[in-house]
Amino acid sequence: MAVFGEAASYLRKSEKERIEAQNKPFDAKTLVFVEEPKESSVKNIIQSKEGGKTLTVKDDQVFPMNPPKFDKIEDMAMMTHLQHEPAVPYNLKERYAAWMIYIYSGLFCVTINPYKWLPVYNPEVAAAYRGKKCQEAPPHIFSISDNAYQSMLTDRENQPILITGESGAGKTMNTNHVIQYLATTAVTGEKKKEESGKMQVGLIAKGTLEDQIISANPLLEAFGNAKTVRNNNSSRFSAIDILGFTSEETVSIYKLTGAVMHYGNMKFKQKQHEEQAEPDGTEVADQAAYLQNLNSADLLKALCSPRVKVGNEYVTKGQTVQQVYNAVGALAKAVYDKMFLWMVTHINQQLDTKQPRQYFIGVLDIAGFEIFNFNSLEQLCINFTNEKLQQFFNHHMFVLEQEEYKKEGIEWTFIDFGMDLAACIELIEKPLGIFSILEEDCMFPKATDTFFKNKLY
Repeated sequence: MAVFGEAASYLRKSEKERIEAQNKPFDAKTLVFVEEPKESSVKNIIQSKEGGKTLTVKDDQVFPMNPPKFDKIEDMAMMTHLQHEPAVPYNLKERYAAWMIYIYSGLFCVTINPYKWLPVYNPEVAAAYRGKKCQEAPPHIFSISDNAYQSMLTDRENQPILITGESGAGKTMNTNHVIQYLATTAVTGEKKKEESGKMQVGLIAKGTLEDQIISANPLLEAFGNAKTVRNNNSSRFSAIDILGFTSEETVSIYKLTGAVMHYGNMKFKQKQHEEQAEPDGTEVADQAAYLQNLNSADLLKALCSPRVKVGNEYVTKGQTVQQVYNAVGALAKAVYDKMFLWMVTHINQQLDTKQPRQYFIGVLDIAGFEIFNFNSLEQLCINFTNEKLQQFFNHHMFVLEQEEYKKEGIEWTFIDFGMDLAACIELIEKPLGIFSILEEDCMFPKATDTFFKNKLY
């Protein structure tokens, strides 16, 4: 463990602790897990006191405990008792208390966000994982990354790395570590020298290919990930020059971003004795229009009295206050969407290489799922995507695997690994489902939320 330097204590328990756990007395008949309201599940002793209180529980609230040698185990698939819920969260909690944030569960690496910086990503740690199989080193995202890289080279097949979890779980940070590890591992010293001397026509490439790959993520996160109550994604700004944006393009990005932010401050009111909306002051609109090189009066006119095509002619349409606010929101989304797609295209062109490509490692940082008191359409789409992905994952990693067991004649009791939300997914995406009805209603000019809701019943 010396090769890991100061990170060693954050990756694996000491030899002394391991020996103590093996020699610790254990009676499987009396040492059990029991359900406890505050702690979810705790270790306890039947017919005895622990922590100054006695818990009286039913038989179905008592679960067998794993021997002490499995405490803080690195791969939970190795546990003696894994068929009940308490064993897994208890082991996660024990490792987290010791700041061991990575743990394996068979083929998967589970991560718990420490919400503070730990010295487990230093160069010596990355070097220590190079060329080692998962079982040869402590659990770490670097091990997953290196195994994917080595498998791509030896098996000559594309490799996927899927990073999922709820918002604020640390998905994006781990994605960054994966990309950084792969970039530093794949780029040799000679390639670094070669890349650093290249200048693309019309672009100022201030970094090596490795630097550009690593810098692309923070920039896309800053503009592509929304800030939530659990995750300040929008705080990640850096490295825009390294990716070859000219000073003029950089200013344009900032101007468009500022204009979109000003859209949210625009105010409108209803004309007296009419349903027609009109601006409630033009100062904010003037600022938004200036940043986009537009005429403020034309912008407000297009929002309050848009021209629509009817047949072969254009007519001016009146808008209520709510309709204008809806139009402002749609305009803000459209402008930001086009700007972001342009940035993605620009970055892809900057990272493009003329060298032949045979295989790749795909890294998917899926949007975090959350459930709030008020959930927008965007949040529904995020949660729906995550659940679809989870069902796909369960089916291919568990259901199909169990079918292989049966084909090979292995005695196995089939376990349902969570296809219980399949009916909900079907309700949302099937023909004449929620999304289908919503898309249909969006084509009707006077469709309302109430009209849509009534169609669902």
